[in-house]
Amino acid sequence: MGDEDIDEVDKAILHALQEDARNSSSGDIAERTGTSDSTVRKRIQRLEADEIIKGYSADVDYQQSGYPLRMLLFCTAPIPDRGELIDDILEISGVVSVQELVTGEQNLLVTAVGESDDDITPVAQELLDMGLTVADEVLVRSHRTTPFDEFESETDDS
Repeated sequence: MGDEDIDEVDKAILHALQEDARNSSSGDIAERTGTSDSTVRKRIQRLEADEIIKGYSADVDYQQSGYPLRMLLFCTAPIPDRGELIDDILEISGVVSVQELVTGEQNLLVTAVGESDDDITPVAQELLDMGLTVADEVLVRSHRTTPFDEFESETDDS
């Protein structure tokens, strides 16, 4: 499925799910999009099957849950290996995400959380042990997300 296959209804569904997937029923989304409940359910199933919707997850406030440190580690990996290393990096205790970067010298962005420096330091060491260079470390004070505004359509009344 390419961008040309995603219409305004699909975008409105994606926007609604990004806003609050847990509390957005297909009926609620149908009302917002001017479609039927069954149409929304079928569209969601298709978006999931085509892996446009990759899953549903909780947005955890790590600080409130006892893990006040969120560290971004900008790493450099050999270009042919960077994609293959992602699954191994995600296995490191404390790592919550990895992003593959395609510009600049640093080509992996690793996010780790912990209670103290003693939790983050072993992450950096494991990355070094994997052959990565840790070029920079940034401590994050806060992190918030929002639904992608291009998914909000004219059919969306909220």
